[in-house]
Amino acid sequence: MTEDTADSALQQARILMQALPHMLRYDEAIVVVKYGGHAMGDDRVARDFSRDMVLLEQSGVNPVVVHGGGPQIGAMLGKLGIKSEFADGLRVTDKATMEIVEMVLAGFINKQIVGFINSEGGRAIGLCGKDGRMVTAEKLARPGLDAAAANGKAIDLGFVGDVAKVDTTVLDQVLGRELIPVLAPVAQGADGETYNINADTFAGAIAGALGAKRLVFLTDVPGVLDKNKELIKELRVADIPGLVADGTITGGMIPKVETCMYAIERGVEGVVILDGKLPHAVLIELLTDHGAGTLITR
Repeated sequence: MTEDTADSALQQARILMQALPHMLRYDEAIVVVKYGGHAMGDDRVARDFSRDMVLLEQSGVNPVVVHGGGPQIGAMLGKLGIKSEFADGLRVTDKATMEIVEMVLAGFINKQIVGFINSEGGRAIGLCGKDGRMVTAEKLARPGLDAAAANGKAIDLGFVGDVAKVDTTVLDQVLGRELIPVLAPVAQGADGETYNINADTFAGAIAGALGAKRLVFLTDVPGVLDKNKELIKELRVADIPGLVADGTITGGMIPKVETCMYAIERGVEGVVILDGKLPHAVLIELLTDHGAGTLITR
């Protein structure tokens, strides 16, 4: 064995020594990963992400992928000349828009992610909330919108939904069988209509129903930052209201941490917010001592 070969073998042994305890901790555990529309912006990121999911599954973890697709939906609506309107950060979704949303989310994006995972040696299966009545939706009611509306009139968001119920029957059949479910946040309501559900909310509901050990949000920011823009590596649920009140947590991070709290209340052990563009971010977070983002626990 040459000196270079010996050094390489030693480095690999050190990596394994660090990873093995974490792999044992997550053996047969469920990890739900929310893969955001911005995080899946290029093929390199998509392939790195896909390799991570395949490696997790091969290591005995049960990964469940929930994806968004806001930028891709916006691009398709733009191509078709359909103007998007937003209220309180949510896309007002009429019948025609909902058809495009479902086509992009449950069709193009979902199968693209499935294809990437399969090309990296995995066996992914693309599903949405409609399949097996996995998720029952209800029309989203946001009372806060009413007060913000002009002349006090309520704003109808159309076919924007919330999670009313999760049935894990289909996922229970898939998990543990060397399959990686990839879920689009589209679901049917009791009224028979199809609704678009915020992907963070959808992922939180799925993670809670499955009793996931971890829910991982891949975003376009490193995690929750303090007022000096430094990463906060660990947070307790009890810390969050104070950080919102003093302005440390603002803007789009507020609904994200609210979803983290929601998931933990439903039995998820911990939720991580991290930068999805960091190469192999999920592996670094789950299988090393360093972590890669903000871990929120009870």
